[in-house]
Amino acid sequence: MSLGPVSILMLAPALGACLLLFVPKDRIKLIHAIGLIAASISFLLSIFVFWQYDRAAAGYQFVDRVEWVPSLGIAYHVGVDGISAVLLLMTGFLAFSGVLVSMSVKKRVKEYFIFYLFLISGCLGTFCALNIFFIYFFYETAVVPVFPLIGVWGSGEKKDYATMKLTLYLTLGAVLALVAILGLYFAAGVNTFDLPAIEQAVRANPLPLDFQRWAFPLLMVGFGVILTLWPFHTWSPMGYAAAPTSVSMLHAGVLKKLGAYAIIRLGLGLMPAGAAMWMPIVAWIAAINMLYCGLVAFTQKDLKYILGYSSCSHMGYILLGLACMTPLALNGTLFFMFAHGLMAALGFALVGFIYDQTHTRMLKDWGGFGKKVPFVSVLFIMTAMASAGLPGFGNFIGEMMILMGAWDKYRIQAVLAVLGLVVTAGYMLKTVRGTMQGPLNPSGNDLKDATGIQKLPYALLLAGLLAVGLLPSIILPTIETGTRPILERISHES
Repeated sequence: MSLGPVSILMLAPALGACLLLFVPKDRIKLIHAIGLIAASISFLLSIFVFWQYDRAAAGYQFVDRVEWVPSLGIAYHVGVDGISAVLLLMTGFLAFSGVLVSMSVKKRVKEYFIFYLFLISGCLGTFCALNIFFIYFFYETAVVPVFPLIGVWGSGEKKDYATMKLTLYLTLGAVLALVAILGLYFAAGVNTFDLPAIEQAVRANPLPLDFQRWAFPLLMVGFGVILTLWPFHTWSPMGYAAAPTSVSMLHAGVLKKLGAYAIIRLGLGLMPAGAAMWMPIVAWIAAINMLYCGLVAFTQKDLKYILGYSSCSHMGYILLGLACMTPLALNGTLFFMFAHGLMAALGFALVGFIYDQTHTRMLKDWGGFGKKVPFVSVLFIMTAMASAGLPGFGNFIGEMMILMGAWDKYRIQAVLAVLGLVVTAGYMLKTVRGTMQGPLNPSGNDLKDATGIQKLPYALLLAGLLAVGLLPSIILPTIETGTRPILERISHES
């Protein structure tokens, strides 16, 4: 068997984690080197795959396949289309940046990097798996390491409660999604979990309408839990607050996108008629996500809770884009997923950088920090502006496409979404003023700015955010090649 670039980029972090099992725990520099090399391989190969993807040919490319349980149609089958190529690139950015940020971990470093590398592999595997069994397998592989990473390396008095709540919510969601997936296996009638085979069968004979009617909401809620679908969102801000910095980065940047990806790939792609029945309800839930979570963010005093509820609010735009089921909105949703991933990870990374020095995230303990950390301050302000939808950042492009796509179909929700942007701008300006401006708080007297290699992950994430904001054609044509077959199936069954 020869492994292609997609297999290597997905397996490199897992192989790095396995290698760390044999490294003595006191060899910190070697542990850091192995983690960085594994993440670098994935990052560089994600760029290679994205760059070499043939947009004219489209479809699944860089495919590797090995039969595993032929009688059940289960095979190791990976590859990328336009959707997964963009999301793998996003994950590569965040994985590399997250490993660099993880260099600040001091407690049980070996175990931390093992779990963190498995988390990265699970995220990458979910986006490139072409067998539904392995989509679910890698999804669980990504979720499971989060529990020990927060429970052992997290902070705060409520970290144990946050870990348990996260476990219960995501387990419930995973069970609901599994029921829908098993139903899909039998309803498709092709005796396989192979995604391309099921897609081909569904093109010829759409799934029964009665099946789609009950299976889609199970899939929507099941994967919507990790997407922080209201009212199943309350575990997320608490998880953000308790998690170590690099885990918060992947949690906000990638883990939530796993749920949206599964809904697009399995829900919209295979059950468009069922989706059309339920999406008007989802559109209203999206509006609640935007406004309710945004207003709650306004009241928070802990910076991680502010960013956590802000991220939940932003997921409302993804939900609204999915609900539209139109080319402009769906392409905008995936564009926004990429941009939000970089933006959210950067925000948590910058807060974590200052928290490591001050050991407080409370707004009352911050203030005037821009005088002490000008580099971090500038990036923090730019991140806040990106979150508020300022033109020039990738978030603006995605949000505009979603709002324009929603205007014809869900006009009231589109207006509420614009109001959500106003709320976001309000609490972000309040946060910037309370943290980086005004007189210097005594807790920041000993603050030191990022220097040398410390600047790399932050600069890398900001550069990606600005690049797609100023030149959306970098990723938009690739996204369009991936959404086209899904939109054709939606059109065919509408």
